[in-house]
Amino acid sequence: MVSWLGIGSRVRPVLPAALGGEGLNLATEFSFNMFDHPIPRVFQNRFSTQYRCFSVSMLAGPNDRSDVEKGGKIIMPPSALDQLSRLNITYPMLFKLTNKNSDRMTHCGVLEFVADEGICYLPHWMMQNLLLEEGGLVQVESVNLQVATYSKFQPQSPDFLDITNPKAVLENALRNFACLTTGDVIAINYNEKIYELRVMETKPDKAVSIIECDMNVDFDAPLGYKEPERPVQHEESIEGEADHSGYGGEVGFRAFSGSGNRLDGKKKGVEPSPSPIKPGDIKRGIPNYEFKLGKITFIRNSRPLVKKIEEPPRPCEVYRAEWELCRSAGHVLHHYYVHGERPDCRQWLRDLTS
Repeated sequence: MVSWLGIGSRVRPVLPAALGGEGLNLATEFSFNMFDHPIPRVFQNRFSTQYRCFSVSMLAGPNDRSDVEKGGKIIMPPSALDQLSRLNITYPMLFKLTNKNSDRMTHCGVLEFVADEGICYLPHWMMQNLLLEEGGLVQVESVNLQVATYSKFQPQSPDFLDITNPKAVLENALRNFACLTTGDVIAINYNEKIYELRVMETKPDKAVSIIECDMNVDFDAPLGYKEPERPVQHEESIEGEADHSGYGGEVGFRAFSGSGNRLDGKKKGVEPSPSPIKPGDIKRGIPNYEFKLGKITFIRNSRPLVKKIEEPPRPCEVYRAEWELCRSAGHVLHHYYVHGERPDCRQWLRDLTS
């Protein structure tokens, strides 16, 4: 008996095995070569299932699992590990989470396989992105993502500007993540405060893997951020106001004449100088004509000390002792002291007796 096997447009006879032919093996002929379209290998090794999802706070156990909230990885049941080990899954294991009711999806990695059967635990921010409630159904599929080269984030609060080095903080926080998806709002914990960042753009695809990658990071203006208003300076030109008596006249370019701005937009509490110094207000100095190369002269503007000239003592203070001795002849001695003459005792006695 001769059988005819048709594959596509080709028809060839098949002899039975009893007559020395290869026989007809339907399982071999139709499993992978039906209609000349072999089944892709990716569909044979694809993991896809549904789980009831809960937040990490619902995870039973004595240990605190707050570390799950700080990253982008989920906890799956042990049966998922058994099924993944049977498939030819590329590492690292990355998954696509889909909420079919709201048509929202995101990507994540896996942290542990310790959840109860039929249940998976997600970070709270991931459940918010998927619009999932406690106990909602989520579709989990294994995927392969390209390595990230660029990502752009938008802080959801201006408080993110208070961080001194935001790129270093973000780099440290992304170590707990496995992948990024454009449109997601991720949450990072820094100094016991939660900061939310929206993924605005990722390259080379909308969903990328960030494990062992060299990724350039950029930031967009925070949500609700307003540029500080700069005061408008009105300059009134008055003819003849500038004094050109100084040297060199007006300078066309002045270095560091502008104002500086902080990265966080805050103003520094320092009052500017009341009025800038004009070149005409600077007096021209006298050059040192005695200057010699290699000689340093330290010029000081200190004023010389004025020596006080001591006044000569009055005669009455010099001859006070004689006044005490000759106080009895006061009118005669008074004449000498008034006229500033040195009293002579002999002359004084002659005047007294005359």
